Amino acid sequence: MRYIDGYVLPVPKKNVTVDRRMAQKAGKVWRDHGALEYIECVVRQGRGSVRAYLYGPEENS
Repeated sequence: MRYIDGYVLPVPKKNVTVDRRMAQKAGKVWRDHGALEYIECVVRQGRGSVRAYLYGPEENS
């Protein structure tokens, strides 16, 4: 059986780099315990638009 766990955490813009490092470590732990895939993303909202930046297996270039 497949399922998806999703978490939304508000992180101040100044802490995104620190949060990303912590999330990468957590992703390794989850994969070590059976997760098939891990994707981290950051959503930035500007005037009239929302952009999502994915980190993980499909890293943005």
